[in-house]
Amino acid sequence: MILSKDNLKFITTENVVVPNSEIFLLPEKVLQFGTGVLLRGLPDYFIDKANRQGVFNGRVVVVKSTGANTAEFDQQDSLYTLCVRGIENGVAVNENIISSAISRVVAAEKDWQSILDVAASNDLQVVVSNTTEVGIQYVEEPIQAHPPVSFPGKLLAVLYQRYQAFKGDASKGLVIIATELIPDNGTKLAQIVSKLAQHNQLDAGFISWLEEANTFCNSLVDRIVPGKPDEATVNALKHELGYQDTLLSMTEPYRLWAIEGGKKVADVLSFAKVDEGVVIAEDIEIYRELKVRLLNGTHTLSSGIAFLLGIDTVKNAMSNELMSSYIETLMATEIGPAIPYEVNKEQADAFANTVKDRFANPTIEHFWTSIAFQYTMKMKIRIVPLLTNYYKIFNQVPAHIALGFAAYLAFSRPQRKENDLYFGLDNGASYRLNDDSAPYLFEKYSAFKDDFVEEVLADKNIWGVDLTQLTGFIAEVKGLYLDLVSQGITPVLSNMMSAQLKTI
Repeated sequence: MILSKDNLKFITTENVVVPNSEIFLLPEKVLQFGTGVLLRGLPDYFIDKANRQGVFNGRVVVVKSTGANTAEFDQQDSLYTLCVRGIENGVAVNENIISSAISRVVAAEKDWQSILDVAASNDLQVVVSNTTEVGIQYVEEPIQAHPPVSFPGKLLAVLYQRYQAFKGDASKGLVIIATELIPDNGTKLAQIVSKLAQHNQLDAGFISWLEEANTFCNSLVDRIVPGKPDEATVNALKHELGYQDTLLSMTEPYRLWAIEGGKKVADVLSFAKVDEGVVIAEDIEIYRELKVRLLNGTHTLSSGIAFLLGIDTVKNAMSNELMSSYIETLMATEIGPAIPYEVNKEQADAFANTVKDRFANPTIEHFWTSIAFQYTMKMKIRIVPLLTNYYKIFNQVPAHIALGFAAYLAFSRPQRKENDLYFGLDNGASYRLNDDSAPYLFEKYSAFKDDFVEEVLADKNIWGVDLTQLTGFIAEVKGLYLDLVSQGITPVLSNMMSAQLKTI
């Protein structure tokens, strides 16, 4: 039996939270750009929870921006199961929730008019996006295309359609929440949309409505939602649940959606009332810094090292003595003290402890290769501000961060190009480099193999700062990189952690 609206009556409620039929009658209040598991496991989780308590009372229309196939959602009436596993406040959590937050999924390239129809709906209140970190970029394009190419182009077309449908009524503005993992995501999105409106020579009345009637919110999302588990786990869950769900996802109990906004935003986002994981505040920077540096930064610096050690998932890294020691020391001695925001040691240590518990969650399969997606950009956004601030405070090389850079370069050096795809090589095994900077790295490695480290790290266009001004850093990274290439990761990491123990 496959999960669907018609089959809900056959599903036992002993171990599954099943939606009631009234939920399917709720209006479509949210337009969501992105079909990924993070949105389904966090924003849509909160909306579904609120709907079940009769609070928000609105469902989500999801825009699929790439590809036209929505069959996996259509065949299940956009229902999906979230399997929550882990520890929360010292208590084991084992919960299965059939989410009915999504009403339908619409492919932009196949049915753009349906999305414009949603834009003109009186029920619509909120837009949510997660189009990955590269989605919020300015593309000079006409918004009359069906559909526009870029996400900001699509959003502008939606807003212009709404403006026309309601004749500029200021009360019909939307709350627009960007969840892409870049600083000031909502602010940057607003700037791009406004610039694109000027490029399209849209009328002054619309420009005023765009900027005054709509609220673009910066936000931060934090929940590990690795998606569909391995085949053995899927089969076990199918037996436990009593149905088949091709959209089933695992997630941890921890959840945070910090949204920058005041009373107006809080009034619209009433789902925040049902879960303390939704934080609406005028300033969310402390949440962003703790998450981006201690959680995401630790992930990023560790991913190359763990991969080179032959460790596949985060939970398996935490059961490896060398790797877990590296992670704990990195957070305590280099990331925590160098967070570029006013965070006290108690706050940093407390958050670091939650990170260690989350990393060790035995039920979450979070693959290091997934974390290494867009590796170069993540190093720039998450690590470079830490690195430069560490130098401001201590004026010395942070050894663990340097090793993270060396492992990034060892992992990311493309050894082969095939049909515009780039591949690395480790111990004879080939792996694809899912990084927009792979062509650049391939060019550098091909032309400057012996000076690869210097060529990449000295490039201000990549990092946004001059890393050559950080005394001893590039030389340290190169030494570690050469050791990794010649000796392998194990002796290099062993030596570093042994030296750390001697200093304690």
